[in-house]
Amino acid sequence: MTLGTLALRRAHAGALLALVLLAALLALAVTPSAQAATVSVASARATQDGSTGTVRGYVVGQPTSSTTVVRSGYPNDYAIAIADAAGVTDTSQMLYVQVPSAFRSTWGLRSNPGLLGTRVDVTGTLAAYFSRPGLTAATSFAAAGSTPPTTPPTTPPTTPPGGASGGTTAYDDTYWKDAIGTSGAQLESALHTIISTGVTKISYDAVWDALKVTDRDPADADNVILLYQGTSVPASDNGGGVDQWNREHVWAKSHGDFGTATGPGTDIHHLRPTDVTVNSARGNLDFDEGGTENAEAPGNYRDGDSWEPRDADKGDVARMIFYMSVRYEGGDGWPDLEVNDRVSNGSAPLHGKLATLLEWNAEDPPSAAELRRNDVIQQQFQGNRNPFIDHPEWADSIW
Repeated sequence: MTLGTLALRRAHAGALLALVLLAALLALAVTPSAQAATVSVASARATQDGSTGTVRGYVVGQPTSSTTVVRSGYPNDYAIAIADAAGVTDTSQMLYVQVPSAFRSTWGLRSNPGLLGTRVDVTGTLAAYFSRPGLTAATSFAAAGSTPPTTPPTTPPTTPPGGASGGTTAYDDTYWKDAIGTSGAQLESALHTIISTGVTKISYDAVWDALKVTDRDPADADNVILLYQGTSVPASDNGGGVDQWNREHVWAKSHGDFGTATGPGTDIHHLRPTDVTVNSARGNLDFDEGGTENAEAPGNYRDGDSWEPRDADKGDVARMIFYMSVRYEGGDGWPDLEVNDRVSNGSAPLHGKLATLLEWNAEDPPSAAELRRNDVIQQQFQGNRNPFIDHPEWADSIW
């Protein structure tokens, strides 16, 4: 073999190696490992494990409760429901998608009703929303191409018993039957009568034992979950010492000056286990957004006139305040408690801020733990329910 032939072969081999390396680099550039595959709604519903995923589906409405998705008259821009076909009306085939504030002006249905029926790709956390299969903390929304024609559903949507945006629950034909179909002041009056009838009142001492049941950690029966922090602590470590937990009046007991006497002061629909010093930091402040973050309870903020709970507790707080406003109307010897749209309410029987609480009610729908708590309070302790846990949309109807 001549030197010239050897040199030529080496040149060919070098060129081939370079092409192989270039092809590998191009493959990595086109298909990065971080890019997740798009999955169907059915697949996303079956993969509720907290992982991050991109889901493709058709916008089929806005969820307003765990059992209701509306296709018109959208109350806000906080959520959408998607499905694998544009004509789906069965909520068991839908994925509930939380729409973070940064995306609401573009992807919320109240602002963009024309989105109904369009196909979208949404990236976020595959986790329950409205206590149903969902996608939360979305980081990306994008159109997924043109929408092909679809066949209209064989059974048109009907107005649910709770009204245009109302849902249905297992209690609608029994406990809530006198409220179903009403709205506004009539709804509030019906709810007051229902939740004030046949109520068992417990003492302030008995609240300790009640909270050890209503707020029990499902993963550890010896612990309770603390409001504002979400941490699990021994149920037996209750009292007034630093780092113990005590009984937080979510409707501050000074707002109406009812104290801890049996009645509103011992109503466990608004009493929750809370770290002693965090409880003290909240004090009797109204609820609103803003302030300085609490070092012991990250995600909670305080300023001179309000307390902002962490995102996971915002809806819980709102629905407890709404309950107290409807439950106590001044006819049973207790103050007439009313939710209002201000802060700095002092000792008046008022609690705010209504506009913020309505937003929190929509942004943080009832969780499985909240639904369970409602059942336990009715079945084991007081005999009544919080209507706004079963029907969050009723708050918008009343206020």
